[in-house]
Amino acid sequence: MASPLSPCSLTPPAAFPGRPGWLRRRPFAGLQGAALLGLAIVIWGANWPVMKAGLEHITPIWFAATRFALGGLCLFALQLATGSLRLPRRGDLPLVASVGLLQMLAFTVLGTLALTEIPAGRSAVLAYTTPLWVTPAAILLFGERLGPRQAGGTVLGLAGVALLFNPLALDWRDAAVLKAHLMLLAASLCWAVCILHLRRRRGASSAYHLAPWQMLVATLLLLVLARVVEGPYSGDGSPAFWQVALFVGPLATAFCFCAVNAASMRLPATAMASAMLGVPVVGLALSVLLLGEALTPALLAGVCAILGGIALVSLPARRG
Repeated sequence: MASPLSPCSLTPPAAFPGRPGWLRRRPFAGLQGAALLGLAIVIWGANWPVMKAGLEHITPIWFAATRFALGGLCLFALQLATGSLRLPRRGDLPLVASVGLLQMLAFTVLGTLALTEIPAGRSAVLAYTTPLWVTPAAILLFGERLGPRQAGGTVLGLAGVALLFNPLALDWRDAAVLKAHLMLLAASLCWAVCILHLRRRRGASSAYHLAPWQMLVATLLLLVLARVVEGPYSGDGSPAFWQVALFVGPLATAFCFCAVNAASMRLPATAMASAMLGVPVVGLALSVLLLGEALTPALLAGVCAILGGIALVSLPARRG
């Protein structure tokens, strides 16, 4: 999960100001950046069915804590090895808090809890509706103007969400399933609030330097939350558990963050925004292929509408 991030957690390209020293010494060509981005998209998409399988070996909140503990350790080790580790400055603390609490902790916990009730493919699509909430929130909170393309994209995307929630595609009598769907939308909203904060506030340090500290904040709070809510550590320690843990932590969290960070420095923002639509597509496709999840007409229509809406609201208008 991006979580974004999640998303891994997924962080938008605008959240990657600056270039860490180790990247200045070894610059990425455009083709290499595209390859890294493509690999990250595949890994993030695959992360959804992998997490679904992993929940057979550990409870949801402990799973989230394990993910960010391993991912954070990898980033701390990388920055120590390259001499780029630095403490956040005072101006960075609001960004450490918002990304650590909203994008990492809240998004991941809500998404992981939802995965216990609904299929991974559907979860990936609903979790990535974030751009649909960013646009109306920016209008209400900051008075931003809504262009025709953004308005059409928002309406189209919300229509896709409605298709996934219609009574023919979703049993409204199943309270647990309905709650899980609302959790995914809440997770997406938390990520949207984080994006708006990143738009409005710039820290003194780059996202690369802040990432391990943001993961540390998320990990510490997740450990406390998991202990209070779920009791002692619940991972069964089986080989299958460690395979999943090593995929979602070092690979889907630490590596993908660095890969997208590097790609964002070599690729246009429009290309990044378009490419990120591949994450829920890959997640849905792999969930159908690997987990045998059903691809119903309502789900397919909803996915197409949501992705089309996200594309419209994410890409900037062309100027003459």
